[in-house]
Amino acid sequence: MTEVADRATDPAGTGAPAEPKVREYAAHSIGGGPALLLGLAGMLGAAGLVAAGAVSGPNVLKITLILLGILLFPVSVVAMTGLNVVEPGQARVVQLFGRYRGTIRTDGLRWVNPLTSREKISTRVRNHETAVLKVNDAYGNPIELAAVVVWRVSDTARAVFEVEDFTEFVETQTEAAVRHIAIEYPYDSHEEEGLSLRGNAEEITEKLAAELQVRVDAAGVEIIESRFTHLAYAPEIASAMLQRQQAGAVVAARKQIVEGAVGMVELALNRLTEEDIVDLDPERKAAMVSNLMVVLCGDRAAQPVVNTGTLYQ
Repeated sequence: MTEVADRATDPAGTGAPAEPKVREYAAHSIGGGPALLLGLAGMLGAAGLVAAGAVSGPNVLKITLILLGILLFPVSVVAMTGLNVVEPGQARVVQLFGRYRGTIRTDGLRWVNPLTSREKISTRVRNHETAVLKVNDAYGNPIELAAVVVWRVSDTARAVFEVEDFTEFVETQTEAAVRHIAIEYPYDSHEEEGLSLRGNAEEITEKLAAELQVRVDAAGVEIIESRFTHLAYAPEIASAMLQRQQAGAVVAARKQIVEGAVGMVELALNRLTEEDIVDLDPERKAAMVSNLMVVLCGDRAAQPVVNTGTLYQ
């Protein structure tokens, strides 16, 4: 009997359908070895009955044996059509007159009702890589990105009956999830606590996998892993964004240089005071600080000016 469960409303608001779905369960099947032997025995028995009837004496017995042989042969052939070879990593979805009757996952030779239809479904791990998509990030900047998704069928019943083509369904939902994630986050975040596509790839791909799992759950698909394979600014703004990144790097480097220079100047003034090497008034101290900062923060080698007179000349 088909097992049906109500699908909960999608909490993430991703648009996944909230409809009843069929659940996979094991189909009734037996080992194919004994069934194969019985079928062959039936075919041989049918041939034996026909042969025995042909050499028998009375007409009634002859006709009876021949009819039994003729009837037994097609019955044996039809029974043997219930044999199925199930390979590792594959399953057979069984239907009887349009009704789902279970799934065969046990590999090897199996026998089921010969009146059923059996659809082969691969349960092996697959991967899908999207094309390079061009979207706008959270700041409105056009970016290019692509992702690869590793997945497999976990519920064969839903994969067959809930969607038209589960492979195409996964591909379409993957592209939709990638686009949705891209517009939710910026390529680069200017806030220290904000997530960005480039700076927080691990966290973003985890969110992508979670959203994609919600989207493809209707098809009985399990998302194993997802990763970005391409992430870059669109060509029309790549040059400007490169200059912006370079400017940010220069500012960060200058900030570190200034912080180091201030520490060195402070250390120098403290040492001069502690050692009582020279007594500087505030004006000369300010001039010394200015000169040291120029020397330490300049991007070119300083040209010293030697003062041969007194400090105040």
